[in-house]
Amino acid sequence: MSMAVSSNPLHQCWVVRYRGFVLIPQNDLSWLVRPERSPMTLLPFRTPASSVDDVKALIDWRLNQAA
Repeated sequence: MSMAVSSNPLHQCWVVRYRGFVLIPQNDLSWLVRPERSPMTLLPFRTPASSVDDVKALIDWRLNQAA
């Protein structure tokens, strides 16, 4: 699921929700990953420039490591 979030109608920022996290694309093509709510199973983090599928795989990997 993705949705547009923007305070400026000329500039849209798409975010993706995945397994309790919000994936927010950054201007430098990296991603900011934040939990949707507390308690946090993982702390917020940034990823280097990659596809949304790569970010999802990273979240899956980190969740498996935390289990």
